Amino acid sequence: MSEWKPPQLSARIFVNPRLAPAEDSLDRAAPGVVDGAGFARAATEIKAWPGYAPTALRSLDGLAARLQVGRIFYKDESARFGLGAFKALGGAYAVLRHLQDKLGSNVTLADLLAGTYRDRTRDITVCAATDGNHGKAVAWGARLFGCQAVIYLHQGVSVGREQAIAAFGAVMRRVPDNYDASVRACAADAARNGWQVISDTTWDGYTEIPRHVMHGYGVMMDEALAQLPDGQDITHVFIQAGVGGLPAAVAGYLWLELDALRPKIIVVEPEKADCHFVSARAGQPTTVTGALDTLMAGLACGEVSPLAWTLLDKASFAFMTVPDDAAVFAMRTLATGNGADAKIVGGEAGVGGLAGLIAASIDPAVRSQLLLDKASRILIIGSEGATDPALYAELVGHTPAEVLAA
Repeated sequence: MSEWKPPQLSARIFVNPRLAPAEDSLDRAAPGVVDGAGFARAATEIKAWPGYAPTALRSLDGLAARLQVGRIFYKDESARFGLGAFKALGGAYAVLRHLQDKLGSNVTLADLLAGTYRDRTRDITVCAATDGNHGKAVAWGARLFGCQAVIYLHQGVSVGREQAIAAFGAVMRRVPDNYDASVRACAADAARNGWQVISDTTWDGYTEIPRHVMHGYGVMMDEALAQLPDGQDITHVFIQAGVGGLPAAVAGYLWLELDALRPKIIVVEPEKADCHFVSARAGQPTTVTGALDTLMAGLACGEVSPLAWTLLDKASFAFMTVPDDAAVFAMRTLATGNGADAKIVGGEAGVGGLAGLIAASIDPAVRSQLLLDKASRILIIGSEGATDPALYAELVGHTPAEVLAA
């Protein structure tokens, strides 16, 4: 294998002193966040949607050899429902659950897909604040199930992502500040207008919808565990965090399924938007302020979701941050391929976990702290593809089509 020379990728690491003992149950350590019944219902509903198909679990043996670890499994969400990201599993599922709750328990998925209640759903409005993918999922779900959507964007969201969301018929609103300000604006307008906020973050009195979102995300893990080769258990999961819904769903699902055999969860964030890292060090939810101007726009969050934090504070083996350069290098690494590895299109926020793994593997001190070695078997959630194709081409040097064609 040719010599591999990654750039200097400075990573900060904090090993969690509050990690729950292996023998603790999820219900004891973090009650009320996610549960088996919620994951099961989400899987049943989502697998009946038009166009559902499991996304690929790709084995990156060439990259594993370069990083001197045992195996790397990459769950490629770039093809999920044609939306380019995993978010449909959460945002659209929460729209469905809201409509079912609003219209009555007898309303089925088939009813909504057939438009049976269109005379009522068309007067229902859902809304969401987004960095791109979540808003697209909510807008797509609103169109699929027959209601209206209003989507809030902060100043850092690209025009390309705005256009992609608007294509599903959503009303678009810009907030001249960061993501957390768009969340507050969305919530205020919803309260004024009688709309339903569809968010993956929680606050006082608002937890049910985010729980639906997290349960929807569990479909990825249901698929991934079924796709693993026989006899291959996972020792580590490197997972990117925005407000925390994704890593909490992943950690919760694995805790319920694997219990004491659950893998080490490493939560990865941009160094410019490190609310989980700062909260872990403080031992409590701590807000990060400022522009949060990371290239990984989908992870540009300054406040943890309190409910997700309840679980992550007990389930995470470690928290780490990476610079934007690490995400770009991870995108290029996937696009180039390593040995026989497939060439993969990964978006800048979607490769956060992989960026963390690469940065950790090439730093002897971090590698040791995270107990990485040649026997480690690692799961990465590639949570998005090229959701902004122009930005992807600028960062990688090739268009998504060129990478896939190669």
